[in-house]
Amino acid sequence: MKKTIIILSVVMTMFSCQTNNKQSLEINQVFENYYQESLKLYPLNATSQGDKRYNDFLPNDLTDEFRNKEKTFYSSYKSQLNEIDNSDLNKNDILSKKVLLWECNTNLERLTFKEQYTPINQMWTLQLNIGQYAAGLSAQPFKTTKDYNDWLSRLDDYLIWLSSAEDRMREGVENGYVLPKSLTKKVIPQLKTIINTNLEENLFNSPIRQFPSTFSEQEKLILSNKYKDMILNKIIPAYQRLYDFMKNEYLSKGRNSSGIDVFDDGSDYYDYSIKLYTTTEMTADEIHQLGLSEVAKISSEMEIVKNKVGFEGDLKSFFNHVRGLDELIPFDKPSQVIENFNRIHKEMTPQVNSLFGLQPKTPFEVRRTEAFREASASAEYNSGSLDGTRPGIFYVPIPNIKEYNYFSDEDLFLHEAIPGHHFQISLQQENTSLPSFRKSLWYSAYGEGWALYSESLGEELGLYKDPYQYFGMLSAEMHRAIRLVVDTGIHTKGWTREKAIQYSLDNEAESEAGITSEIERYMANPGQALSYKIGQLKIRELRSRAESKIGDKFDIKIFHEKVLESGCIPLKLLEEKIDIWIESYI
Repeated sequence: MKKTIIILSVVMTMFSCQTNNKQSLEINQVFENYYQESLKLYPLNATSQGDKRYNDFLPNDLTDEFRNKEKTFYSSYKSQLNEIDNSDLNKNDILSKKVLLWECNTNLERLTFKEQYTPINQMWTLQLNIGQYAAGLSAQPFKTTKDYNDWLSRLDDYLIWLSSAEDRMREGVENGYVLPKSLTKKVIPQLKTIINTNLEENLFNSPIRQFPSTFSEQEKLILSNKYKDMILNKIIPAYQRLYDFMKNEYLSKGRNSSGIDVFDDGSDYYDYSIKLYTTTEMTADEIHQLGLSEVAKISSEMEIVKNKVGFEGDLKSFFNHVRGLDELIPFDKPSQVIENFNRIHKEMTPQVNSLFGLQPKTPFEVRRTEAFREASASAEYNSGSLDGTRPGIFYVPIPNIKEYNYFSDEDLFLHEAIPGHHFQISLQQENTSLPSFRKSLWYSAYGEGWALYSESLGEELGLYKDPYQYFGMLSAEMHRAIRLVVDTGIHTKGWTREKAIQYSLDNEAESEAGITSEIERYMANPGQALSYKIGQLKIRELRSRAESKIGDKFDIKIFHEKVLESGCIPLKLLEEKIDIWIESYI
């Protein structure tokens, strides 16, 4: 009898392994199919990842046909995932399944709203992304004649999108969905920069000014003529029409209100935005109150720094002191700003190894933001390609070098570059154990939360020795705490643009111009600004929990590895993962 039981046990084990392997293979095929179909559906994503298959194509995502295609896509994969039993999956597959279900559900909810009526704003939308690609220094490659011709083909599709954008905005006017006038006023000069018939200056002719040395003179001549025709006869007329429409018609139809609560579905859309960007179920009121509490706490810490440097006025006066202090505005040339960031990188590098065992291989650069978008841009990080051949790039806007205050540059480098976005995104892309769709996935609460958490590591990394640089860190954290107050205030409590600007001026040291740009950013993309502080507080909470429960066995390198190794995931899933890791020590 014993022998029979043993044989039966072996057979059952083999059957179970076969079943598990089959289910694992099945769900991983679903993951890969989803990824490949998503690249075709969203070809700019493919381009940004270094996949050149769709570089000649750009869908018109403003059409009802495209939105229906999206709905079918996400509904299909949601159904496929729900048919697979979790009991036959390993923990990594289960996590990936949860993540993909989150993607499907979130996008299906997005499609119930009317985003297509406001396709253009001053901060986030396609005409700005295309401008970056057109500069020839971003994700769109310009190394072969095919690359150059692919871009021309993509521009033909983009022209269709531009025309549709105007049509959709007209529909938006008819249906009561329009931009605030203050945002339209920022878009108009952006469009005007493209209406420049001097090809030596036109942004879209940039690739012609940087031909690879391998091109023959005949190839250069043919492509130069093609680009000249595209720019003078297609691009400039299209931008001129859109410029005229937004300046002469749309601006006058714009709304004076600042928040989306004026729309019929504005409250529901903001609730969706909170869930999208924080990956939590928090309410606007909870976030608003949390913001007020954080502002008060950070203000107390700022008072300590103010007293340390010997400033005798109140905190608001100290903000003005910092904004205009000559020693904090020392640069004469934009190149000096870039050199200073490179110095910061060099200074902190020896200490990075003490906090991070897991580090990326992808190269990294600091660059000045392109002139066409510099006036309204924030500092930002653009990820490298999946294969590591294109570096991660930290873009720094320097619209006026005579006003560039560098008191928060150390903090900014930690956030945008190392160990912030560059570490997190590059490690995610380099992780061979992740399904393809997760290597480029982005959740703002996790990604921006990690970057803001990274700012707090400055002292551990040998920075913030200058009290003004430490004040810069506090100012950046205050900036993100203020966002919780003003974003919810604008979109749920009737705050005006001017009230939000004044609240920020009263509580942080940023310039009025910078604050104005920030407030208008929140108006353009409700909820996104909430993600930073919500994510940072969760990661801080998890670190404190781990330090407390693990005690002497706590290793900061392993904690950081556990946070980073899975890439971007919703905060709830991150918390579940860290709690399981903590329990393994207890």
